[in-house]
Amino acid sequence: MSDRLPIKMLHDRVLVKEPHEEGERRSTGGILIPATAQVSKRLMWAEVLAVGNHVRSVQAGDRVLFSPDDRFEVEISGDEFLLLRERDLHAVAAERNDQNTGLYL
Repeated sequence: MSDRLPIKMLHDRVLVKEPHEEGERRSTGGILIPATAQVSKRLMWAEVLAVGNHVRSVQAGDRVLFSPDDRFEVEISGDEFLLLRERDLHAVAAERNDQNTGLYL
């Protein structure tokens, strides 16, 4: 018998998985940024895994932009996830978006 239970997100909650960007990265100007550098108020992208029944503009599989200050961390079966409210999301990147900014991820 499995000890894993199905999880249903409630209300306006969104469960996301933050990509782990290990190591150094480069800015668009070519400047090398070490992994230990802290950037204040930098927004982050994450992949949506599940949404609550009151979420309207986000679906599982979308990528969302949010502030690291507006998140709650949760561990499920040994994996780390983030729990957000839909109102705390700043942008949604999805194939179904009919109006766009001309920017592509």
